[in-house]
Amino acid sequence: MTTIAERNKANRRKGAAWETELLAGLRSVGEDAERLRLTGAEDEGDLVIREDGGLFIVIETKNARFEPGPFLDEAERERLNFAKHRGISPDQVESIVIVKRRGKGWRKAFVLTTVEAYLGLDAE
Repeated sequence: MTTIAERNKANRRKGAAWETELLAGLRSVGEDAERLRLTGAEDEGDLVIREDGGLFIVIETKNARFEPGPFLDEAERERLNFAKHRGISPDQVESIVIVKRRGKGWRKAFVLTTVEAYLGLDAE
């Protein structure tokens, strides 16, 4: 029987492997992507893609039970942390969550965002 600590360690390994697979995949298609480092309470996400014009996409990666609400809330906090730590406007940073699909490669993962963010609507 496995302990909670052993399951947590295994889940962290799965998450890290998924993050590595996604990073390699993004780079393989020419995206300017890099891994972000954990910063404790002010985490900035897992990966970032640099786009033309000084824009960034912060990516929160998930290889876990599908919980879109909490995933998106976390991604939004991390988007704001990323902008704050770099002294840039939050308007220069978008955030998405990429969730691994069981038995599928990185190209078939789910991408989560909000209608507001996807359509570029002003926040209410």
